Amino acid sequence: MTVLSGISSRWAQLTHANVVVEFIDVTLRGCAQVMFQNNPLTGLIFFIAIFIAAYGEGNPAAAYGCVLGTVVATLAGLSLPDRKAWLAGLYGYNGCLVGVALPTFLVMTPMVWGCIVIGSLVAVIATVCIADILKTWKIAALTAPFVLTTWVILLASYAFSDLHSSGLPSPALPHSEVGEVALAWMGTALYASIFHGISQVYLFSSVIAGILFVIGLAVSSLWAAVFAVAGSLLALLTASLLSANGLSIEAGLYSFSAVLTAIALGSTFNQPSWRVLAYTLIGVVFTVFVQGAMNTLLAPIGIPTLTMPFVLASWLFLVPNQDVMPPHRQA
Repeated sequence: MTVLSGISSRWAQLTHANVVVEFIDVTLRGCAQVMFQNNPLTGLIFFIAIFIAAYGEGNPAAAYGCVLGTVVATLAGLSLPDRKAWLAGLYGYNGCLVGVALPTFLVMTPMVWGCIVIGSLVAVIATVCIADILKTWKIAALTAPFVLTTWVILLASYAFSDLHSSGLPSPALPHSEVGEVALAWMGTALYASIFHGISQVYLFSSVIAGILFVIGLAVSSLWAAVFAVAGSLLALLTASLLSANGLSIEAGLYSFSAVLTAIALGSTFNQPSWRVLAYTLIGVVFTVFVQGAMNTLLAPIGIPTLTMPFVLASWLFLVPNQDVMPPHRQA
């Protein structure tokens, strides 16, 4: 702990003395802020996890897109007056997610790299816009700017021949999932599914990346790491009891929004307590329902829910909670 404290102190001195190091620091924080952490070491671990997962899944463009999106959004944030928010990386995290998402769902071409740049810039504008709309209720924009920006670009891909889909779900009418559940809740299947749910926050299904994300969270906040794992497990159990699609459960597709809800309600916007724990558990379970509802809603137009289930559930649960929200987390 003393060694880490010394390194942290030295790094802080460097950031104050060198603008390049400061920009790197803010960029790392931007990556970490996807999971609400204001810590450059956490961001570094997250980037490492993203590169491991991206190369492991044969899509390295997602990792480089993530870096590009975070850098562009961080640069754009420099033009805004809120220096404190910029230093905390709060303008970078939506661009980070845009940079991961577009290479995941679109065939990479020079045009898509341009879309990452444009999308990351727009995500910063959307962050300011949504935060201004929500300031009456003192709640943050969360990842809504990323979702809305990415939805627009993905929907536009159906209209523009230079944007080719590679991973978008096929448009289909809603249908029942009855009889499609096949999930083993023993041994490695459960273990892998928990970490898949955490890594899916960045659109990967990787046990190694999931473990690294938990380590990165623990470096910044042990409570955040605990709630991430607990949120993923509870979401898995809930989706299983509701007889959701087994392959989707195992891949973590019913857990990633719940993971963010768990971290947000359990350790970011509240001080952990028994009351907060109960409130968070309800929020996580409800997020799974929102996930299923949004899967059904968006199936006909063939775009993914991204993290919108987390955004909607968290907004709902944060509004009654605004009086105890830390001031630096209020919109």
